[in-house]
Amino acid sequence: MTYVVLDNCIACKYTDCVEVCPVDCFYEGENMLVIHPDECIDCGVCEPECPADAIRPDTEPDMEKWVELNRKYAEVWPVILEKKDPMPGYEERDGESGKLEKYFSEAPGEGS
Repeated sequence: MTYVVLDNCIACKYTDCVEVCPVDCFYEGENMLVIHPDECIDCGVCEPECPADAIRPDTEPDMEKWVELNRKYAEVWPVILEKKDPMPGYEERDGESGKLEKYFSEAPGEGS
């Protein structure tokens, strides 16, 4: 089992989760975070820290595409180790449907 970041992170990008991760397996894109599934130790401490409820175990139904998306971008985006402010407008985007199609960016973030 591993944890993955889902589309509710897109255009919000809360980073509360990175501070509690004991193995630093979060990677930063321009407008979302991902978890490297091969580095995650399945401890689960990140899941309750996410204000957007965007982190789930891969054992839930229909998680295959999210495992692959997280793996793909964790390989190319920089690691993020410190909490940052959420993205401007996050309040309006939190919980919005269809965020992957509307807003996802393949561009890397700054990392830390």
